[in-house]
Amino acid sequence: MPESAIQVVGLDHVVLRVADLERSIAFYTAVLGATEERRLDALGLIQLRIGAHLIDLVPVDSELGRTGGAGPGKGGRNLDHFAVELTAFDEPRLRTHLAAHGVEPAEVARRYGAGGYGPSMYIRDPDGNVVELKGPPEEAGEA
Repeated sequence: MPESAIQVVGLDHVVLRVADLERSIAFYTAVLGATEERRLDALGLIQLRIGAHLIDLVPVDSELGRTGGAGPGKGGRNLDHFAVELTAFDEPRLRTHLAAHGVEPAEVARRYGAGGYGPSMYIRDPDGNVVELKGPPEEAGEA
């Protein structure tokens, strides 16, 4: 069988259409530790670095944002969720950090991700998008 023309290495970036740009920048930088990497104001695009990957924020009222139709809200969102991989998963510390930023986490559950099974917790960003905080995978052999 010939090798596929597409060889996926990992997630490169996620693009989120947001209602309030500054509120979203504050959430992703303060809560998740992202840093602003690039800003293309003429296009309406802000790129945040999170680990080796990017989260692009596009204001729904910008030139680029308007091409996507209505903005995110209770009637519909841009995606179901995306997961960010954490280097450690200290639940009490995570809950304290999130509470300090007014973010209410869901319960922790064992979920499967790119590295295998491990702890995870769902939170919501300011536009209602679900972000999964995914802990390191369990040691090999754990069922």
